[in-house]
Amino acid sequence: MLKARIITAVLLLAGLLAAVFLLPASGWLVLCALVCAAAAWEWGALAGFAQPVRLATAVSFGGACLVLGFITGFAAPSAAGGALLVPLYILSALFWLLVVPLWLARKWTLSNPMLASVTGFVVLVPTALALVHLRAISPWLMLGVMAVVWVADIAAYFSGRAFGRHKLAPSISPGKTWEGAIGGGLAVLIFGFGVLTWQGASQPGGALVVGAVLVGWTAISIIGDLYESLLKRQAGIKDSGNILPGHGGILDRIDSLTSTLPMVALGTVLLGR
Repeated sequence: MLKARIITAVLLLAGLLAAVFLLPASGWLVLCALVCAAAAWEWGALAGFAQPVRLATAVSFGGACLVLGFITGFAAPSAAGGALLVPLYILSALFWLLVVPLWLARKWTLSNPMLASVTGFVVLVPTALALVHLRAISPWLMLGVMAVVWVADIAAYFSGRAFGRHKLAPSISPGKTWEGAIGGGLAVLIFGFGVLTWQGASQPGGALVVGAVLVGWTAISIIGDLYESLLKRQAGIKDSGNILPGHGGILDRIDSLTSTLPMVALGTVLLGR
């Protein structure tokens, strides 16, 4: 299993880098729309949709990503249309900051098809568009944002295995611990400040503000992970899919990104990037 995970991870990383640096803007938009559609297909399984409804969900979510991407100008090498997505990004941020903590605490389900569809749209479409948006600003910015989430996830896993004693959310994801979460946060702080120092970049607001942002970023990524874990547990499945050997499905790989990417994209617009 570990060998399969490593091989798949290497191939995914190589494919991602090739797509990020070689595809034109329109090609990247299409790719992100396809990923959104594939994730929507898996979302349909979590929601208990019949196959025709799952297919309709996948097509409509992917199509929405394409249409919104073209309307905002992301089919051309420009991020100028990002401001048009602010309402969608704000909706995503409110969902993750206000709704999901309550959802996790009260163990709500996706039993209502309309609720499941709307929720899936809020989770997946802003994420796909944020990928397009951030890459339009800078491929390195997009990869850096993703790297922070990956560092948090990997460090939390190994810290939890080595030091984990106190369960973070035992009824949702028994394997996650507070020690793992702390380890993930510390790793992100080291990574974030290391990158800023290496680039000689200024730290707006000072080190304390940057540190608070990085820790908050880690916490939001963990919430995204826990949210998908809850939905999988309620659906009675271990992985959202089996398209990625050793890793499960698309949703299993982007769960932490769904809660972080739209917020970063929103931040770039508000900061005038």
